[in-house]
Amino acid sequence: MAERLKRSGLIGELSAEFAGTMILILFGCGVVAQVAAGGALTDPEGGLGDHDSISWAWGLGVTLGVYVAARLSGAHINPAVTVALAVFKGFPWRKVAPYALAQTAGAFVAALLVRWNYTEALAKADPGHTIKTQTVFSTLPANGNTALPVHEWGAFRDQVIGTAILLLLIMAITDMLNTPPGANLAPFVIGLVVVAIGMAFGTNAGYAINPARDFGPRLASFLTGYGGAWRDQYGNLYFWVPIIGPLIGGVLGAGLYKVFIGRFLPAAEPEPTGRVPAPED
Repeated sequence: MAERLKRSGLIGELSAEFAGTMILILFGCGVVAQVAAGGALTDPEGGLGDHDSISWAWGLGVTLGVYVAARLSGAHINPAVTVALAVFKGFPWRKVAPYALAQTAGAFVAALLVRWNYTEALAKADPGHTIKTQTVFSTLPANGNTALPVHEWGAFRDQVIGTAILLLLIMAITDMLNTPPGANLAPFVIGLVVVAIGMAFGTNAGYAINPARDFGPRLASFLTGYGGAWRDQYGNLYFWVPIIGPLIGGVLGAGLYKVFIGRFLPAAEPEPTGRVPAPED
């Protein structure tokens, strides 16, 4: 097994990041399509889910994506995670751009599949492919709600805070010197973190907290009929917010973990030497 993992190299890691992120987006964009497009066609409207079901499906998508990719790549499935690990955990900087590209490509392909699968529902619920269903694929300030006066910088603040929370908790959950979950439950717990962020920080900017999660589907929607995909409901260029905000927030959150927790944890001790069996006569 070790030899096979060694042979897979960077190609295997990128393949895992692609597949893991694709699983994340299939469940994430899929649930929003079900709620926003399918739910708009029920009588009464909203019969196929709500914000809570969206939060749970995104969290489960993270969990399942991590289980898919973890052995080969560590399952970052998020450029903000990759950059933070490069800054604080010694992840090779030469792999950061390839990982981010693989993650974005996985998100892009998954969004195309969701777009194709929900073709009829999206066309019926929103024939012009407008802001009304843009949130199926990418985020908007206040989720496109003009009644809540959140603009680019308010959403930027939100993305920094949300991603900082995510990375602080990922660092805590995966730190073997702390008290990590046992029995391979870390992906499940990280999924719960995403559910919690969605339920607590989903109003101002739709909790992208992942540049690949937003940019890949945004590009897919633009190429399939959503001409306004790069802008928000006010007509302002918005696509940069869920890219730059999470990259800054991720480094900030990981740094806060190192400052407040990591530097106080005991150092790892070497394993005691086992008994060497005596040779048989």
